[in-house]
Amino acid sequence: MKAYILEKTGSLRENRRPLKLADMDLPAIGGEEVLIKISACGVCHTELDEIEGRTPPPSFPMILGHQVVGKVARRGAQANKFKINDRVGIGWIYSACGKCPRCLTGDENLCADFQATGRDTHGGYAEYIKINQNFAFSIPEIFSDAQAAPLLCAGAIGYRSLRLAKLSDGQNLGLTGFGASAHLVLKLSQFLYPQSKIFVFARAERERNFSLELGAAWAGDTADEPPEKLQAIIDTTPAWKPVVEALKNLVPVGRLVINAIRKEEADKDYLLKLDYAKHLWEEKEIKSIANVARRDIDEFLKFAAKIPIIPEVEEYPLEDANRALTELKDGKIKGAKVLRID
Repeated sequence: MKAYILEKTGSLRENRRPLKLADMDLPAIGGEEVLIKISACGVCHTELDEIEGRTPPPSFPMILGHQVVGKVARRGAQANKFKINDRVGIGWIYSACGKCPRCLTGDENLCADFQATGRDTHGGYAEYIKINQNFAFSIPEIFSDAQAAPLLCAGAIGYRSLRLAKLSDGQNLGLTGFGASAHLVLKLSQFLYPQSKIFVFARAERERNFSLELGAAWAGDTADEPPEKLQAIIDTTPAWKPVVEALKNLVPVGRLVINAIRKEEADKDYLLKLDYAKHLWEEKEIKSIANVARRDIDEFLKFAAKIPIIPEVEEYPLEDANRALTELKDGKIKGAKVLRID
């Protein structure tokens, strides 16, 4: 099969083509595994973290990609959850042990044996992928393949972030950074909390305007102060400045939810601007989001189909994977980027 592989980590600023085209063996399946013929795969900021070594694959070469949509092509002997040609999706969670206390309480995202699609095992920048049937999800008919792809990670992790923000209807919500995940959180928030106002912080004017088009009550730069204080803010950026600036805009007992698998080092010194009285006092909280559980993907797909939430997507052929990644690195974002696999 055709695949785009990562052979080593390195700076995307220095190497604008980190992925190479390769011919790989078709994955062999057995037991409860299914082989999926891929039609679309979303491009996520986590791939930048993998490429640049902040959360590197344990071995190389590795096929990246964890927002995978396709059809069941083959089934293992014990795989009966799906039929041949059923359309399914795969997210960041590739597997977990299923036996530890975290798994048994539904927090399998925190399992010590958690494996991530496209990092710990081959992902979706390819023509085929295999996975245990219990970690694949039916895709509602309302979505095209490209629309479904970002729902599997950007949407699901955004849903987890919003759930852990513990917002009540009528309370103000802030979103700092406005890429693939944040624009889906905005749409979900409008459905779940129709009386709440949404305030967006983003560096790029294009992103601020996009948020206003989608119904944000206000949009400003990262360091701007909104006209009202906020009960919760969800940070979807790779930087430290938004963390510090967001804290000053929370009400007492407000909560900052950081939805990022890693933070970059470039502006880490911005943390020195942290002032206890201004940013942390009054019982404010900081909550990190780690990975995603199957519950998050399953529940979010149902919400997204019901509302419906139709993601804004930019499509690229698989051959343009490097271009999609470098544009993401450069901040050229409107909605979610999705690779088409023909």
